[in-house]
Amino acid sequence: MSTYENLLGGPPPTRLPDDPEPRERLASGAAPSEVAAEYPASSLAWAQLADAAFENGDVVASYAYARTGYHRGLDALRRSGWKGHGPVPFEHEPNRGFLRSLHALARAAQAIGEQEEYERCAAFLRESSPTAADILG
Repeated sequence: MSTYENLLGGPPPTRLPDDPEPRERLASGAAPSEVAAEYPASSLAWAQLADAAFENGDVVASYAYARTGYHRGLDALRRSGWKGHGPVPFEHEPNRGFLRSLHALARAAQAIGEQEEYERCAAFLRESSPTAADILG
């Protein structure tokens, strides 16, 4: 497990604040669409919607859900002090919704032929969290 110690003085890892309610609702079996409607800022709910749409062959819907989760995650990261780069550890559970949305966005972009966006998102995921890129990829 990486500790993200940067000896060159890069930005510290960004750890989103915990918001357990949507995660707990999803874990208890609530439909991701219900959780996204109740907690629209939950990247995890949007990521689960993106995954389900992709698995059902609806890559355009997957792309839209993933993009929503990605942008909600970017908003949360910025509120947490993230300056556009630096580690976003997968090991910190509240970060996983954003990272899963980013992965889903890359996957859907590739599926619809958006190669440049796929490459940008895949690189962003690897730079943010090599662990997430390995686990989700």
